[in-house]
Amino acid sequence: MLVGIKDIQIVDFKSEFSTAFKTLNQWWIESYFIMEPSDYTILNHPQSEVIDKGGVILFAIIDNAPVGVCALIKSKVKDYNFELAKMGVHPDWHGQGIGWKLGKACLEKAKALGARTVFLESNTKLEVAMYLYKKLGFRKVDSFPTPYDRCNIQMLVEL
Repeated sequence: MLVGIKDIQIVDFKSEFSTAFKTLNQWWIESYFIMEPSDYTILNHPQSEVIDKGGVILFAIIDNAPVGVCALIKSKVKDYNFELAKMGVHPDWHGQGIGWKLGKACLEKAKALGARTVFLESNTKLEVAMYLYKKLGFRKVDSFPTPYDRCNIQMLVEL
């Protein structure tokens, strides 16, 4: 089903979306990699691991159903305010601008929260994601320690 970008609502985390947060992310992770301990920690405990620590989780909603998700996690990395993380879109909805809309909304939210920098960790194998991140203004930075074995690129955007 083709939808217009205006048909996509972006909403904040609600506890009833916890399962969608996990399943939307677990799908893409397991399609390309394996779930790692840090994935389980965040995906099983979004309230305590993201929201309660000053982060944000946004959902893309179509017809009252979550079809995409993206988190802004308060950064532990010096000089970076937030991490853009756990972005996933249901495969039935790929190619419809949902990732773009989620990414823009997260960066706007970060800026509204006073952030000046947002980083992300990814893998260049995810070609569509790499294109999206560059379109959102992210650029490659020198690597720093990461909890993810799959990470082979770290990127930053200044707001």
